[in-house]
Amino acid sequence: MSAASKTNPGNFFEDFTVGQVIEHATPRTVTEGDRALYGAIYPTRFALPSSAAFASAVGLAAHPVEELVAFHIAFGKTVPDISLNAVANLGYAECRFHQPVVPGDTLRTRSEVIGLKQNSNGKSGVVYVRSTATNQRGEVALEWARWVMVHKRVPAGSATEAAPETVLPDLAPVVPAADLVVPRGLDFTSYDFAAAGEPHRFGDYAVGERIDHVDGVTLTDAEHMMATRLWQNTAKVHFNTEARPDGKRLVYGGHVISLARALSFNGLANAQLIAAINAGSHVAPAFAGDTVYAWSEVLDRAELDAPGVGALRLRLVATKGRDESMTLRQTGGENDGKYATGVLLDLDYWALVPR
Repeated sequence: MSAASKTNPGNFFEDFTVGQVIEHATPRTVTEGDRALYGAIYPTRFALPSSAAFASAVGLAAHPVEELVAFHIAFGKTVPDISLNAVANLGYAECRFHQPVVPGDTLRTRSEVIGLKQNSNGKSGVVYVRSTATNQRGEVALEWARWVMVHKRVPAGSATEAAPETVLPDLAPVVPAADLVVPRGLDFTSYDFAAAGEPHRFGDYAVGERIDHVDGVTLTDAEHMMATRLWQNTAKVHFNTEARPDGKRLVYGGHVISLARALSFNGLANAQLIAAINAGSHVAPAFAGDTVYAWSEVLDRAELDAPGVGALRLRLVATKGRDESMTLRQTGGENDGKYATGVLLDLDYWALVPR
């Protein structure tokens, strides 16, 4: 056996089949270091993951890390098998957080291929997967579907194999509010608004309301590569300037999600916990030097059974440069309905807030 055959070049589009199940390597134990590094990389200030005392006061038995810490770690496990040869990660759906993740939890991830579609250019295709992360007790911590554009090993026209049958999964546009999982013991009836940083509660937000989060952060190669390494995400496009024709390192889409979520504190400080991600699209690539801003729109509201707890369905939009008009899509002309120039991220999620 040659030395070269022992290395892993990653899977190409041709290597995936619908129904294929992949057990991803390298279980990862969450530590307090992850919490500290997350806070160093992103300007996050949400009280519940920041303060063990606050978490205890709202009924949680242990002090959880932010949901996106768990998401990035679990997502990173999938990269060597799913998206090492990706052109770009395209979107998410049906993501539910089943329970808070705390330091000491060990996450491992498995994925099932649920759809395939070769692109018309014959050089790449879109792979749809459903991934599930479990903890050391075998309990589901979170699950999600995503789709990613992956290079073909051999472009169409230079190989004899035909394109696979197109299979597009039926993904729900929204996780129903009734299916949201509220952490055991969560009780917002004695919520400390002063400690949280804002007085706004469930009833203060109206469907259709838009909130400009005002602040911006300029992306740097050092920070986005450090963050992506932290999650053990090995996708070539984030690190290797030879992986893209333009010679740029593509910023991991999850980095933009976490940055936008942290920026949303200004106006949504009491959106303490992400319960689900309904849908998400990385609309345009981001690179070092881009300055990211964010705004949110309230899409829906739901009262939950947990004491003092409500849920807001929020659209979180990240933009390259400040968009004071908070415009999501263009109107008129040949570009009618397309995303507005500068939009980087369109994320639809449920957050738990005090009523």
